[in-house]
Amino acid sequence: MNTLVALFGEGRNLDALQMGMRSLVVFLLALVLVRISGRRSFGQRSPFDYVVGFLLGAILSRAVVGASPFVPTVVASLVIVVLHRALAWACVHSRALERMVVGIEREVFHHGCFDEKQMGAALITETDIYESVRQSLGARDLARVEAAILERNGQLSVIRKREGES
Repeated sequence: MNTLVALFGEGRNLDALQMGMRSLVVFLLALVLVRISGRRSFGQRSPFDYVVGFLLGAILSRAVVGASPFVPTVVASLVIVVLHRALAWACVHSRALERMVVGIEREVFHHGCFDEKQMGAALITETDIYESVRQSLGARDLARVEAAILERNGQLSVIRKREGES
């Protein structure tokens, strides 16, 4: 027991070795938690998935610096990950829950017209759409754009017109 206290410390008065050892354990633990959470946690980058990353970072950092007891901090992190996994599973089986938790895509430009209602709901401007067209198509105007869709992860997908369409 004394060896564990010497290596990992107790409370907030930790030396460099103790914080380093806690960092090592928390890093390995975080890898396990991310594997439990599943690939989508950091793969799809939706607001739903970012919440897990923010919370895990905030909670696990407390274990490293000794601001909270180690085991309860790990348990809280595990609860967050299991909840995320359960919600992701439920979203696979319920389109309504998926729409509520993850959101929906919004077509903000189509057939040469901006959709003001969808843009307002998504809180994006015409300037945002032009920026995405410049970045994805290298064009300054929307002449070659069939549609622009704000995806659930916040990215704007720009669909080109097919060859021969004007």
